[in-house]
Amino acid sequence: MKRFVILVAASLLSACGLQPMYGGGAGGAVAQGLSGIEVAPIEGKAGWLVRNALTDRLGAAGASGTARYRLDIRLDDRLEGLGLLSDDTIARERRTLRARYQLVDLASGEIVLDATAGSDAGIDVVSSEYATIAAENTALENLSKQVADRIVTRVSLHLRSRAAQ
Repeated sequence: MKRFVILVAASLLSACGLQPMYGGGAGGAVAQGLSGIEVAPIEGKAGWLVRNALTDRLGAAGASGTARYRLDIRLDDRLEGLGLLSDDTIARERRTLRARYQLVDLASGEIVLDATAGSDAGIDVVSSEYATIAAENTALENLSKQVADRIVTRVSLHLRSRAAQ
């Protein structure tokens, strides 16, 4: 009976129209496209963190010299105070990291994708200044990874749609 249920579930899933993003493994169109992206340098500490996260996720084509695309990114990193206590001190902060990115075809110079990605995090401000600074830095590190993940996902979808054409 279990085998029958598994067989029926598998046949239903195959008919739903979903396709794997990385079909074909490392030799698939999306994986090859991602490994052919060079990430341009990005300004500031947040830029350094985002660029490192992206090169980790993409496979760093720039090192081998086989880049087909270049990813240009401009970041907006904001830290703002939200909650005020009765003595006019800030009790909570919000860190926001936004990225505007463009995927440029190196052969033609054409911008093939122009999009934005972003994320934000709340930070409690405590009596220890060191702890607050450490929390702000940790939030920036986490936001950098989240923004990089969103960029890679959007670029992957774009590459998959181009491969299907």
